[in-house]
Parts: sequence; C-alpha cells; structure tokens
Amino acid sequence: MSDTDKVFSGSIATLYDSHMVPLLFAPYAADMAARIAAYSPKAVLEIAAGTGAVTAELLRHLPRETGITATDLNQAMLDVAAAKLKDPRITSQACDAQALPFEAESFDAVICQFGVMFFPDKPRAYSEARRVLRKGGVYALNVWDRIETSPFFHVVHDAVAAQFPDDPPGFFRRTPYGYHDEEAITAALRAAGFKVVTSERVGFPSRAESAERVAVALCQGTPLRSEIEKRAPQGLADVTARAADALRKAFGPGPVETTMQAIVFEASA
Repeated sequence: MSDTDKVFSGSIATLYDSHMVPLLFAPYAADMAARIAAYSPKAVLEIAAGTGAVTAELLRHLPRETGITATDLNQAMLDVAAAKLKDPRITSQACDAQALPFEAESFDAVICQFGVMFFPDKPRAYSEARRVLRKGGVYALNVWDRIETSPFFHVVHDAVAAQFPDDPPGFFRRTPYGYHDEEAITAALRAAGFKVVTSERVGFPSRAESAERVAVALCQGTPLRSEIEKRAPQGLADVTARAADALRKAFGPGPVETTMQAIVFEASA
C-alpha cells in the first residue's frame, strides 16, 4: 500500500462527499444501516466513517436513544460530515482502527463500510473491533469485489494507466479493489475471535448524470489524484478528460449507468 492510499484530505474530501457518495456509497450505506438496525443496538461504533454516508443512514434507521460514535483516520472527512450532520446522537473522533481508543466491550455493534481495505494490519483491526464489542454484538463490514465487477472503476483504472505506460497508477486495483478473498477474510475474522461469520455478495446499479462526473469523482475525489499529480503535476484536468472520453466510449453520451458489487460480512462476537 502506498502512503497516499489512506489520505483523504483537502479537496479530495469535499469531492468524495459530493461525487463519490451518490455514485457508489449511498445504496450500500442504507443496506449496512438496515443490517445493524436489525440487532437493535444501544451503542454503535462506526469505523472509517468518512463524510457520513453510513452515519446519516444510521440516524434514519436507529431509535433516538441509540448513540453513534463515528471515527475516521482523516479528520478532514469527519469535518465534512460534521458540517451536514448535526445531531446529539453523534460523537465524532479521529482515530486509527488498529488502535481504538475505547474500553473493551463498549459497543453493541461495530460497522465499517469500505474501510478495511485501507488498514495496513487487518488482523489487528479485526481484533480491535472484537475487543470493543460486547458479548453477542455484531461487526458488519463490506469490501468491494473484484474490480471487473464495478465497470466505472475498471474503465477509469485502465484509461489512467494507459496515460502513464512506464509507471501506471495502481491505486484502485491495489487498495479498494485489492482485498476480496471471501474465504481469507472469513478466516481472519474467526481468528480475531468472532464466533459466526456470514458473507453475501450484494450488487447495486451505479448512475451519474454524465461521464465527466464519474471521471471527476474517481480521478479527483480519491487518492488516485495524488498518483496522477505525482506523475503529471499540471496534468490532472487532462487525465480526467481522457478518463471521461473512455467512459463515454464504454457507456455512451449523456447519463451513464452500470453495476457494482461488494461482499458484505456480518461477524458475531
């Protein structure tokens, strides 16, 4: 993993919220919140909360007496969330998922949407999630399936790589789409102390008003931006435009639509 893979700061955080959330994360956030609500938790910890996509859905799905602690490694992401989610049920805190600053058995549920792929020490992060869960609690997490199951990402990955043939950026394939071995993840969760682990592949449509919006989301609203700017300091706009051309070629002009697929795990303490 590159040092820049975990950095969601500055304009990346803002574009992530305005472009990435509606394009990719909103339907999975509703799915994850509904899963957690089925357990009727009184205290929920959200890891890698980002700009609040899941947090907002938890507010809608959970009763008012349920407390939500939203955490993320990047304070910039939590700042974006705090600006739009003003609810006394939420407590926000920047922290590392591999060293959670909470007492053992503090929560009834832990949730992590598309975050574990970014953890350098995944077994340690799983052990930390297990440590802070009360007996009978649940850890719900999801990861992206193979990059080929999410064509927007696949097309942009290939289009950007083609512009730097001698040193192609590999963020998408390396990190968000680099951790999808269902059996290995299940084994790691069980090794961390979870008793029962279930998994399910979940697909949703992904839509945008234009190829340009998708290209901006993926090239400028993710750490891929840092890889592009490292290779072409003044070339971000041109690389984004070429990615948009590739998307139009693949999905046509005007509004664009495809599918995406993730693997959802539920692990009981």
